[in-house]
Amino acid sequence: MSTTTTIPTSLRRSISNTLKGSAGNLVEWYDVYVYSVFAVYFESQFFSSDDKNSTIYVWAIFAVTFLMRPIGSWFFGRFADRYGRRLSLTVSVSLMAFCSLVIAFAPTAEAIGAGAVVILVFARLVQGFATGGEYGTSATYMSEAAMPGRRGFLSSFHYVTLVGGHVLAQTTLLVMVLTLDEEAITAWGWRVAFAIGGVAAVAVFWMRRTMDESLEKHVLADNKAGRSKDSGSMRDLLVNNWRPLLLCFAVTAGGTVAFYTYSVTGPNIVKTAFSGGDVVTGTVINLIALTALMLMQPLGGWLSDKVGRKTLLVFFGVGGVLYTWFLITMLPQQTNEFAAFAILLGGFVILTGYTSINALVKAQLFPTHVRALGVGLGYALANSLFGGTAPLLYAGAQSTEQVPMFIVYVTLIIAVSLAVYIFALRNKAPNWLDDELVMKEAAHKRTRETVASR
Repeated sequence: MSTTTTIPTSLRRSISNTLKGSAGNLVEWYDVYVYSVFAVYFESQFFSSDDKNSTIYVWAIFAVTFLMRPIGSWFFGRFADRYGRRLSLTVSVSLMAFCSLVIAFAPTAEAIGAGAVVILVFARLVQGFATGGEYGTSATYMSEAAMPGRRGFLSSFHYVTLVGGHVLAQTTLLVMVLTLDEEAITAWGWRVAFAIGGVAAVAVFWMRRTMDESLEKHVLADNKAGRSKDSGSMRDLLVNNWRPLLLCFAVTAGGTVAFYTYSVTGPNIVKTAFSGGDVVTGTVINLIALTALMLMQPLGGWLSDKVGRKTLLVFFGVGGVLYTWFLITMLPQQTNEFAAFAILLGGFVILTGYTSINALVKAQLFPTHVRALGVGLGYALANSLFGGTAPLLYAGAQSTEQVPMFIVYVTLIIAVSLAVYIFALRNKAPNWLDDELVMKEAAHKRTRETVASR
């Protein structure tokens, strides 16, 4: 009985594929975060400055794009499971970059009226579609490409580059606030920020074409010839793998609401707190804190190789339940840059318990033939419901003075996921990445027992 994925035998080759896979991830997530980082500047270009709800509209567009992620995860997940991870990743990053260029050259509301918002929404919906495919496929590829025994460390670069996209977006903003005035950034600087993502994709397109495919050649040949009906099958996922799909959703829920609350809403709170006095200070605080979050990912992944994935997830869950109130309540009150940085960094340390290993934990749940589909769909559903809506819910809670309700909401979701981490996961157990043959035997045994019981 053969395996269905290429087993990495060379650390050098594993690292090479990790870097190539993560480079595209970096560019794609830059395109995601450049919207949130520059929203305050292009808001007036698409909505009237007299509209007091314009900020909520901008974040509603940010949130609604997450509705496309499950569709993108379904499309690209099936594509990756049938035709290979490499091709799927190449297509998704190209689509993402194209839409960034559309936004960069989009006309303003002053020029074409409501049509400007239509263009913005359309481009962001397509980007949501592409991002839904990127996460599941890249998480799957980087987990498969990592060597056994070092999977935690190597696969953690999935979130190094995911957070790195945010760091690059913040760096772009910092360069602009240091060299341009606010009027220039509002007029055209934000367009340059979006264009950078589109141009960077050209290099990434070439890099992804040269990385190894993690699916075995015989698997791709069987899929192409139509001999493997279950590859990327939604029916197989829902009928035979609904338990890992549900677990993937539950693992993601608390992590994604914390991620967008801590790493998107948190920096926006800092930016607002310091905007009246010194825009540069708020931007520098966010940039240093996010860089620290990025650099902590390999440490978390390496630690999980030593103590187990469950241990880190439980650390995140307990920390998130206890720390969310403090972060959301105290961060807006800070006028001292060191205190603001310390509060934000504390949240990022806790968040690392989830971000550094979540891609690997999910990839281990699914057999190869539905892995990209299962990881992507489980993530995208939870991400759409709890992650992308978090900044919008915070903005709404802030405008109605109901921030404590938002804190309770975030804390409860993290608490639910914490219960899943404690009772549904084990540190030492066979999984589909490291013990494929064992898992196949166990699956066949359950099938025989089910048939016999009938």
